[in-house]
Amino acid sequence: MTGAGGTALLVVGDVVTDVLARHRTPLAPATDTAARIVTLPGGAGANVACWAAYSGVQDVRLLARVGVDAADRHDRALRAAGVRPHLVTDPDAPTGTVICLVGADGERTFLTDSGAVLRLSAADCSDDLLTGVGHLHVSGYLFFADASRTAARLAMEAARARSVPVSVDPASAGFIARYGVDRFLTALAGADVLLPNHDEAALLTGLPDPADAAAKLSRHFPLVVCTQGPRGALVAASGAVTARVPAEPATAVDTTGAGDAFTGAFLAARLAGHDPAAAARHGCRAGARAVTLIGARPHIPA
Repeated sequence: MTGAGGTALLVVGDVVTDVLARHRTPLAPATDTAARIVTLPGGAGANVACWAAYSGVQDVRLLARVGVDAADRHDRALRAAGVRPHLVTDPDAPTGTVICLVGADGERTFLTDSGAVLRLSAADCSDDLLTGVGHLHVSGYLFFADASRTAARLAMEAARARSVPVSVDPASAGFIARYGVDRFLTALAGADVLLPNHDEAALLTGLPDPADAAAKLSRHFPLVVCTQGPRGALVAASGAVTARVPAEPATAVDTTGAGDAFTGAFLAARLAGHDPAAAARHGCRAGARAVTLIGARPHIPA
């Protein structure tokens, strides 16, 4: 899958601050619900970059836009994880913030303030970022605003001009539904790999069965890898499911970032030369590891 002879991974995406609240009992309206609350670095694109570095990619680069309020903190966290950050500081918008509500079963619900994320612009992109890159990954969140969508498309076109393969994570069924399925699929045209979860695949195709949805999407994108949480992952190409990869057993305490972990490890394995099914197995192992951790990124020893 490596393109143009490069071995580096470039992620164009999002950096946010996660405020993660774990509550053991259901939320109680109009009163208090006890919770354990932590503030951690996050963002789908940033998480993918960190998991790719953790999975062995030696050169991982991340382009994203942040506010002045947290730029230095996020830069340090990314460098500590082995990622080379290219963070554009926005003078007017704060860093994006996501409140993650995590229930007793580990499942999460997001409240999202995109902040500077969707203000990434074409002027922030540089062809130099693609030097030595073997794969470009784009976070789907960027497609939900005009400026960031233009930047994402520019990066995709520049990568394709260099024969660098491109993957996209659709990111959010809720945002896709509001934006419009047809508009979203049009914006993703030209991507080589699509990495939806089962909810996103169902929404994008109108097919509730994950295998049917993955197969249908693979008529539009050369490779589709659909994650299904504890049911593993499906690999599809040319209109058919080509592999069903079982999940690794794990006891979930927080599912935040599990899909990002899968994607980061999957892309690392593809850059290392593994076929899609083998890469999906690497992704499932990383996803299983992620759900045992608090937060969306691998825990890096000091």
